[in-house]
Amino acid sequence: MLMRTDPFRELDRFAQQFFGTTPPGTWSKPAAMPMDAYRDGDQFVVCFDLPGASPDTIELDVERNVLTVKAERRPLHSGDDVQMQVSERPLGVFSRQLFLGDTLDTEHIAADYEAGVLTLRIPIAEKAKPRRIQISGTQSDRREIQA
Repeated sequence: MLMRTDPFRELDRFAQQFFGTTPPGTWSKPAAMPMDAYRDGDQFVVCFDLPGASPDTIELDVERNVLTVKAERRPLHSGDDVQMQVSERPLGVFSRQLFLGDTLDTEHIAADYEAGVLTLRIPIAEKAKPRRIQISGTQSDRREIQA
C-alpha cells in the first residue's frame, strides 16, 4: 500500500560519509528525512522527523498518488556579527516522495506537526475495505456471503 521511492538515498548517505560534510555555514542537501509508516486500523500513519523546521516552511502535495513532503530548516542566527564555531546540523530543503497505493484515500489526508514530528494520517479508501454482498433470490434461499 505504501512504497518508498528514493533508490539513491543510501548512495547519497555513503558519499557524504566518504567525502565528509559541507563547509560550515553553507546550505546543503540534508542526508535524510527519517520516517516511520504503519497501519492503525482503517488508516495509514506516516511520521517524518523534521526537527527545527518551522511549520510555515512545510509543504505537502499529492499528485497522481505521489505524496511529496518538503520542509526547510533555516539558520537560527544570521548576520555579519555571528561567527559559527560548530555547524553539524544540516540546513536547507528536505524533500521526500512516497508512492501511495490506490487503496488509500488521498482526498482526506490529515496532517499534524508537533515537537518536530510531522504526522500524516491517510485513511483506507472505502472501496478497499471488506464488505458484505447480499444475494437475492427466493425468500427461503436468501443468504449473505462475505466478500
